[in-house]
Amino acid sequence: MFSPGPEEHCAPNKEPVKYGELVVLGYNGALPNGDRGRRKSRFALYKRPKANGVKPSTVHVISTPQASKAISCKGQHSISYTLSRNQTVVVEYTHDKDTDMFQVGRSTESPIDFVVTDTISGSQNNDEAQITQSTISRFACRIVCDRNEPYTARIFAAGFDSSKNIFLGEKAAKWKNPDGHMDGLTTNGVLVMHPRGGFTEESQPGVWREISVCGDVYTLRETRSAQQRGKLVETETNVLQDGSLIDLCGATLLWRTADGLFHTPTQKHIEALRQEINAARPQCPVGLNTLAFPSINRKEVVEEKQPWAYLSCGHVHGYHNWGHRSDTEANERECPMCRTVGPYVPLWLGCEAGFYVDAGPPTHAFTPCGHVCSEKSAKYWSQIPLPHGTHAFHAACPFCATQLLGEQNCIKLIFQGPVD
Repeated sequence: MFSPGPEEHCAPNKEPVKYGELVVLGYNGALPNGDRGRRKSRFALYKRPKANGVKPSTVHVISTPQASKAISCKGQHSISYTLSRNQTVVVEYTHDKDTDMFQVGRSTESPIDFVVTDTISGSQNNDEAQITQSTISRFACRIVCDRNEPYTARIFAAGFDSSKNIFLGEKAAKWKNPDGHMDGLTTNGVLVMHPRGGFTEESQPGVWREISVCGDVYTLRETRSAQQRGKLVETETNVLQDGSLIDLCGATLLWRTADGLFHTPTQKHIEALRQEINAARPQCPVGLNTLAFPSINRKEVVEEKQPWAYLSCGHVHGYHNWGHRSDTEANERECPMCRTVGPYVPLWLGCEAGFYVDAGPPTHAFTPCGHVCSEKSAKYWSQIPLPHGTHAFHAACPFCATQLLGEQNCIKLIFQGPVD
């Protein structure tokens, strides 16, 4: 439907199989300081030249730390479950020729394929606004993709470290399942939500669940890091689908399948929509000056012709300095068209194509940040509860992570065409 974007690189002779992409919520097409290496706002998962997946094999029950260390130093992948000072269960993992593994976390060590740091709402994610203590795990989760069609992707909590180990210490939630295999949860957990009806304009939010180290699905704990696990949800799986959200307690990722991305607008399409809306020469109804959305490359700088909007009514104006009311907050203004009082903000085009559920024109703005996208995309994200902190949920703008406010969380924009 849409042609592949520039980020979808091609092999010299044959395009590699793309399993899907992870897109970090809260960024409008790139990190504020630019995408660098493994740290970027969007990460594509391609079929590896050689399989690197692993699957569980031998289980050892060990009573001395030395023996546990000896097994974990064998150069094989393993997961250690410390039950007490003198009992550890070590599950060895062996090579799996049928899967590829991708790891996500805060660590910059080599086993991490996609480095993720805490998202600061409003995209003020610069060096001065560093989080003092991150809640994202260094080795947060792993995604395992089948190398054969239909290329199913599954998510598991925790990632293997540089020694190829996952350690669940005494304080971590862990247990033995009825079938005998060990399992556990990471400190702050890996939460997943699959939208009902896929990632389309008709989709409805699903229920947030927690994923275990072995990929089972549980109801949420009472608080994020509580010792007691939730209830096993036997009817659900850890298979990712188009539009699945993965929360790492500090950053939320959107999973887009290769097929889903094929039916999603591209950066070029969004640029065409920007040019189309500017070509219609929308005007400020008071100043009568022509307004224009700035180019995608200049999405952080407020420009002279930039459209501004009153977010209570949706009327679009150019920037002006009147309308302040002494009885309202600093950012609240009275709209000269309809006298409605509300926030008055510059409008920014949502440039991250992965967040769009359709290819409709940019007609709606999120409140209170002013990011603009299609009606169906705005209404979709307005109803999605995203984890915030250790036990709160709220809807947020996908382009900047600002918490949404107002009755609808978004507003239809009212543009005035040229008078001539």
